[in-house]
Amino acid sequence: MKQWYGLLFENYAQKYDKECYVQGTTGECDFIEQELNFGKNIRIIDIGCGTGRHAIELSKRGYRVTAIDLSESQLARAKEKAKQCNLKIDFQQLDARKLPFIGEFDAAIMLCEGGFPLMETDEMNFQILKNVTRALKNNGKFIAK
Repeated sequence: MKQWYGLLFENYAQKYDKECYVQGTTGECDFIEQELNFGKNIRIIDIGCGTGRHAIELSKRGYRVTAIDLSESQLARAKEKAKQCNLKIDFQQLDARKLPFIGEFDAAIMLCEGGFPLMETDEMNFQILKNVTRALKNNGKFIAK
């Protein structure tokens, strides 16, 4: 049986991109670039990528992005949008509490309820933080909002 946060995003992908709180993507990516010192030779993981708005914008700017989300429908929409822009982004359906990555990324972003605030317990949130830390290289940056 799916948890409420899995059900929430099942049929929300088309509507999600029209929500007022997702309209600041360009400015948010400007901030991310500043924090990363505009280094294009880095790998970024977008945790809880939703419909891919940050992954797509960062890919357009020349960054290598792996984008993960638990929702199949959100990822389907993200892949569709990336294809329309002729972008190659590594989209993966993964649970942020069980990431398989170890020391692979220079930066991790988790923006706009990218999984963390959707969990039901502090222990689940702690699992996400442990996985993000494990996925980052030494001195990697984690940007969350």
